[in-house]
Amino acid sequence: MANLVPPFTLETAAAKVRMAEDGWNSRDPRRVSLVYTPDTQWRNRAEIVTGREEVVAFLTRKWSRERDYRLIKELWAFTGARIAVRFAYEWHDDGGNWFRSYGNENWEFNAGGLMARRFACINDLPIAAVDRKFHWPSGRRPDDHPGLSDFGL
Repeated sequence: MANLVPPFTLETAAAKVRMAEDGWNSRDPRRVSLVYTPDTQWRNRAEIVTGREEVVAFLTRKWSRERDYRLIKELWAFTGARIAVRFAYEWHDDGGNWFRSYGNENWEFNAGGLMARRFACINDLPIAAVDRKFHWPSGRRPDDHPGLSDFGL
């Protein structure tokens, strides 16, 4: 695989998206933070996050609320140092209520391939546990597990 730095090709953009999905499915805030610049800037829903330490704190809070988190990301578009992604993830709260969260992200990378800016818009849809679609053991989504387009999501 070519180095995953801008300018992106279809192959490297898709690999960057899968790498991000794998990282987030690890639910390891420190590991995830390392793919961002030290001064990364995020807007996640209505929250502004700046820098790796705030990323770690944000993700720690997120994954303490969003239990049994399973995420699928899909490349939407790319150009130069930017990638647009659509995603969905399933999770439940501490009361056992299930949700499927849908969203879009816009990413901008520095020359070394670290993400400098991330803008995420997300909506939560309550679902019944029986309506879940993302069934794999905690961690990386298996290569043969359907993606978003396969589910029609």
